[in-house]
Amino acid sequence: MRISVVGAGYVGLVAGVCLAEMGNSVMVVDSDERKIELLNSGRSPHFEPGLDELRVRNQMNRHLSFSGSLPEAVGYGEVVFVAVGTPTSADGEVDLRDLEDSVSAIAGAMDGYRLIVVKSTVPPGTNSRLEKFIRSRTRHPFDLASNPEFLKEGTAIQDFMHPDRVIVGARTDRARNIMRHVYNPFFRTGYRLMETDPESAEMIKYAANVMLAARISLMNEISQICLAVGADVEKVRVGVGLDRRIGPSFLFAGLGYGGSCFPKDVMAMAHVADKAGVADGICRAIGAVNDRQRETFLSFMEKEFGGDWAGRVFALLGLAYKPRTDDVRESPALFLAKTMLDRGATVRGFDPEANQNAQRALPGLLAMDTLEDAIKGADAIFLCTEWNEFRSLEWTGIKAAMRRPLVFDGRNIYDPEEMAERGFVYYSIGRRPAGGNV
Repeated sequence: MRISVVGAGYVGLVAGVCLAEMGNSVMVVDSDERKIELLNSGRSPHFEPGLDELRVRNQMNRHLSFSGSLPEAVGYGEVVFVAVGTPTSADGEVDLRDLEDSVSAIAGAMDGYRLIVVKSTVPPGTNSRLEKFIRSRTRHPFDLASNPEFLKEGTAIQDFMHPDRVIVGARTDRARNIMRHVYNPFFRTGYRLMETDPESAEMIKYAANVMLAARISLMNEISQICLAVGADVEKVRVGVGLDRRIGPSFLFAGLGYGGSCFPKDVMAMAHVADKAGVADGICRAIGAVNDRQRETFLSFMEKEFGGDWAGRVFALLGLAYKPRTDDVRESPALFLAKTMLDRGATVRGFDPEANQNAQRALPGLLAMDTLEDAIKGADAIFLCTEWNEFRSLEWTGIKAAMRRPLVFDGRNIYDPEEMAERGFVYYSIGRRPAGGNV
């Protein structure tokens, strides 16, 4: 099948590469000339484990191509997936301008029937709105389907190639049959394609992300209570997760969630509720707890350093919002870094993949080439992203390189007693501080 994908971001590029891997002929189009130049020269604009291997192989066998011309892509594909950004405003309203521009251009370039598939995350009702929008701009027949993505950065290739489920919201048998044909190769060990109406498909995406974010925020709120009453949040997490009704996933206390999905989707769901006249308490609370969680370390820092951090040197280990990605959008590490910089500190950071993106996002941050460069002469280390590279560090050498043996663990990956025995003052989330006189 000939497929076009509009948008070479994290979602569009992964979708295009994986669809090509299954034998389809795929063209990915993007208006960003820099991205297309990179891709056509054999390089990727994003880091995602496994992506480059599949991309290179399918470019070489000519199953995958890249273009800067949307009319060319529309002329190429029988099915046109749309995976462009849908950011939110401060009050949670979703900005659909890029999506509408893309759909308008698709409609204007059509020369016959097309199935247009929206993979972008959009509020319920968007499909109906876009259908009228397209109909006013073309006389050619078309169908419009909603096919939300459920990819996790860091495991996106695995998620696309072996999906838990594929949700398809469509109104016609023709559209449903085409979507079955697209996704049948991905279900060799079981059929997990759910067909529904577009509004429900759109809502499933938001509901899933909000529920996952709720688990994180609830556990983070519990971590604050644990600290206040002397309980250990890690023991609480394990005990709660053993309940089969709850399970262990998304129960890790930390600095809060970030990235391109959870923050904006939680806000968007609250905005959808407001517009629909539905009283919303939980969605806004999820976001508020997450915002507060990022300030957890500030009180610890003030205890150690007072309120003026001029002359202090802080080392941040991990700058991406999560491991196995170079994405720094809404990263808790950058929130901490900005606060430190605003208070006069020198901030060095090191991340296995996200240094360049972090430097662009926060120019005052010094993104270092090695962990050793980041920690040399530091007054404190802040573990912000739980990359595997940070799990078993050589603490004797690290202690010798620092001004003060002080560690703030924002992901609870180290053992408090072991850190105290190594001579560090150690703070974490939802657990008593250890070492020194704390």
